[in-house]
Amino acid sequence: MSLVALGVCGGIGAYKAVEIARGLQKRGHEVAAIMTRSAQRFVGPVTFEAITRRPVITDQFAEGMNSEIEHISLATEAALLVVAPATANMIGKFTHGIADDFLSSLYLATRAPVLMAPAMNTNMLEHEAVRSNMATLRARGVRFVDAGDGYLACGWIGKGRLAEPEDVVAAADALLRPGGSLIGKFVIVTAGPTYEDMDIVRYIGNRSSGRMGYALAAEAARRGARVVLVSGPTPLGPPAGIEVVRVRSAAEMHKAVMAQAPAADLVIMAAAVADYAPARPADGKIEKSDGAL
Repeated sequence: MSLVALGVCGGIGAYKAVEIARGLQKRGHEVAAIMTRSAQRFVGPVTFEAITRRPVITDQFAEGMNSEIEHISLATEAALLVVAPATANMIGKFTHGIADDFLSSLYLATRAPVLMAPAMNTNMLEHEAVRSNMATLRARGVRFVDAGDGYLACGWIGKGRLAEPEDVVAAADALLRPGGSLIGKFVIVTAGPTYEDMDIVRYIGNRSSGRMGYALAAEAARRGARVVLVSGPTPLGPPAGIEVVRVRSAAEMHKAVMAQAPAADLVIMAAAVADYAPARPADGKIEKSDGAL
């Protein structure tokens, strides 16, 4: 049994953090909840107290806490820090070492693994500042559970919703119970088909499902590796705790792999990459004719 520090940031996905806490408990772990001021606008601390049966930390300077410097004490005891939902603001704080509340101070003080589950508006998630911050944290060893696609609280439909609780719990449990044979290794896996565009409508593709590559990536992560999965178009959901780079064509897959390969310990090429591609995709739709294409 391990102690997990669960940081909850402000966002509609905060209610899912209650399910994450319960899921971690079902797997035998203790949970200590830390709520930011914004998180308390969405879920009350009493909810987490009832679930975790521990006091919820909401204030870095609350009375009675300073006798043992709570963020240092928890930083020492916790086997894992999970932040879900992780807002753009908290991701930025972690990146730049800003420690102006309990959760950001805990991040600087702990040497435990860190797992973040981002949740925000689609445009925020795709903003260069957020993408750069997440890349910096990944380089430092922080793991991420990919945000999901769907209906967002702002009314948009797109990527940015908090990952499903079971996926966050599975990723956390994998970090707490690594298989061991790939601990400290960096593994790249390619998966799925590639689509080679002929024009703005048609493409040349294949029927690869991507299941083999996704299974290999999940197994590498289970054995303790940091995994980047370079995936062609497939409806499969990303394995928990794995960074997924979405590509479409063989050229895009090549570029994505070569950008990461120099730092990799192992590259597994499970994708069904196209053998042929049009020399130049047409700018518009190719009209049907009786002649040769």
